[in-house]
Amino acid sequence: MKKNNIILIGFMGVGKGTVARAMVKEVGLKSHFRMGEKEEAGMVGINSHFQYVIDTDDLIESMENRAIKKIFAVDGEAYFRNLEKKTALWLEESVENTIISTGGGFYRQENLKNIGTVIYLKSSFDGILKRIKKAPNAKNKLKKRPLLQNKKEAMKLYDTRVKEYERVADIIVDVENRDLKLIVKEILGQIK
Repeated sequence: MKKNNIILIGFMGVGKGTVARAMVKEVGLKSHFRMGEKEEAGMVGINSHFQYVIDTDDLIESMENRAIKKIFAVDGEAYFRNLEKKTALWLEESVENTIISTGGGFYRQENLKNIGTVIYLKSSFDGILKRIKKAPNAKNKLKKRPLLQNKKEAMKLYDTRVKEYERVADIIVDVENRDLKLIVKEILGQIK
């Protein structure tokens, strides 16, 4: 049975964590505002239930007590993917009413649809690179993504994943060169 969570998928660096945090902030503001008024039954709606953000990569780093880059370097990608599987099973079992930001390859989890509504944040490869390079901590953002170290290989990976992201998504939202508030508004409008 599908849980009441939102799962943000998309290529690394597309802004899943940024969008997730903005969504929770927006939902929190709306539900706080509405609680002060008399409201008709059901007026708050589904959106007010999402008050937490979880990032799957952060969960894995916490579980392993080391950075993703170090996990890849020491134990390899297969070991990391097993950690993602363990995390996906825990999310399905234990998490409700949460916005879940995922690592770029997390979309492959067999139980993804059971965890919640899957939203693909879509952008071109160049759009993602521009977004990362614009960030104040751009060097750190690039450094912590082991699969982005080789641009040619990263582009091949991107080309492979785009079709797969679209296939598993319940909702697709184009985020390239768009204002964060408009992205959040579009997502919240589609999940009502």
